[in-house]
Amino acid sequence: MNNSEHPLYRYAMTQSRRQFFSTVGKGIGVAALSSLLGENGYASETPSELQTAPIGPHFAPKAKRVIYLFQSGGPSQIDLFDHKPYMDKVRGQDLPDSIRRGQRLTGMTSGQDRFPVANSIFEFSRHGQSGATVSELMPHTASIADEICFIKSMHTEQINHDPAITFFQTGFQLAGRPSIGSWMSYGLGSMNRDLPSFIALTSRGTGRPSCQPLYDRLWGSGFMPTSYAGVKLRSAADPVLFLQDPPGISRSMRRQMLDELAELNDHHLNRTGDAEIQSRIAQYELAYRMQSSVPDLTDISDEPDHILDMYGPEASNPGTYAANALLARRLAERGVRFVQLFHMGWDQHSTLPKELPGQCYDVDQASAALIKDLKQRGMLDDTLVVWGGEFGRTIYSQGELTETTYGRDHHPRCFTIWMAGAGIKPGMSYGATDEYSYNITENPVSIHDLHATMLHQLGINHERLTYRFQGRDYRLTDVHGELIEPILV
Repeated sequence: MNNSEHPLYRYAMTQSRRQFFSTVGKGIGVAALSSLLGENGYASETPSELQTAPIGPHFAPKAKRVIYLFQSGGPSQIDLFDHKPYMDKVRGQDLPDSIRRGQRLTGMTSGQDRFPVANSIFEFSRHGQSGATVSELMPHTASIADEICFIKSMHTEQINHDPAITFFQTGFQLAGRPSIGSWMSYGLGSMNRDLPSFIALTSRGTGRPSCQPLYDRLWGSGFMPTSYAGVKLRSAADPVLFLQDPPGISRSMRRQMLDELAELNDHHLNRTGDAEIQSRIAQYELAYRMQSSVPDLTDISDEPDHILDMYGPEASNPGTYAANALLARRLAERGVRFVQLFHMGWDQHSTLPKELPGQCYDVDQASAALIKDLKQRGMLDDTLVVWGGEFGRTIYSQGELTETTYGRDHHPRCFTIWMAGAGIKPGMSYGATDEYSYNITENPVSIHDLHATMLHQLGINHERLTYRFQGRDYRLTDVHGELIEPILV
């Protein structure tokens, strides 16, 4: 498209000199503005065609939807899933230099004179036909060992929370790119016209309640239209702010207001060609429909007692991890494409033996219940479930190691996540670490590899899912990512 033909260029030319310079004349001329807009990806297609048509699937998918159970703070793989009995023999000894290999440290332990090995004080045992080793802190997860695939060789480039979480959510350590749920909404569209295709739920753990904060940008759409952003459901009386009709406004008045607003927005869209206006129109209409769908979604009075009991005593307490896990299943039933639970509190830098049991209690029963619930409803076959945090924890103790307590610092070199459903091989472990759970010895898996595999199960070729922004084609996996083929059925 010639710059002079661009709708925003034409719109700018129809304004008066005063109007134009008051809106876009702050140091940038119309020619430069038009050039920049051209680089944003507007081609011969209209913005609506460019932004709203689903890209995929590229091939037959195994998964229709994803439930991502994100454990914010970094669960300790050593105390949960990556059993290292040799550590019992070297407890208190310094971590050998041959194991550490000059790895950079956080500012929280870089000043320590010693790095004493802290073996886990928790018991491990084997479970199921797979013989997976699981800590006593996760008895319910142990009961589904034959349904899940443990990946023990995850690694990341980031050693601090915010860039590490951002990396997991967007494929890049700096904020500003679309989240994984936004990519899936963009690539596949919605399966339910009355609910968003991407919903985020948050809960605060008991392990370390005043832990690292979570930011709305973690489920944001970055440089994509806001219609692809995740919608956060709150545990308060109004799960979505400003969804209800204002006092004194009837439904018919609300409908009339939206219709008239849509006419104005349509008029502005035709003049400017700004795709964000179309996103705004769509979001207004979705919010109107959600006035009926959200109350039905969050009313769990129709759930039988045996289901509530399966998720645990906190399942009826809005805002808890258990309540959110149950809500995730209800969202999946209603066709929500991507549901992400963020559970805070896994950052055990000190007094880990005191903090970790409560944190595991928060999530263990409900996570296992979600897998069992999906399976009994015939939904596990086409629902991909992922459980894990942004990095692992060190084998050496942060701070003083005593007979009864220890802490662990951030460890990006190796950690454990698990996956289930939708074509993931059940009852297996993939990858391995050394006897210190410090370095990967077999089958390393990067975040880009995980993202590529998640997209693949949804029928998307990660190399073909691109979005043009400022003259460049971006993708979730950037220029990286390989399928983790051995874990696929």
